[in-house]
Amino acid sequence: MRFHVRLLVSLKEGLLDPQGKTIEGALPALGWDNVRGVGMGKFIRLDVDAASEEEARQQVEQMADRFLTNPVIEDYAILEVARDESEQDDEAAVEAGR
Repeated sequence: MRFHVRLLVSLKEGLLDPQGKTIEGALPALGWDNVRGVGMGKFIRLDVDAASEEEARQQVEQMADRFLTNPVIEDYAILEVARDESEQDDEAAVEAGR
């Protein structure tokens, strides 16, 4: 089965975030003076082939821990693990043809 996974990577709380500060400083000049605490991060999409949702999640956690993030300065959150719906449609079509 194929799963679509969305991963959010951000700096750990308390670390200097120069990109976030730059964005926060520019927003008032564009009319948004009500925004504070801007943080910049990374959004990573992955398609993972796995036997189950749990297996896909575990694989992405391992990828994040070993390669996709710097665990000294970054945290991550798996936002979504969703089965590829086109695969579900294919399986339904096969079953309907039986």
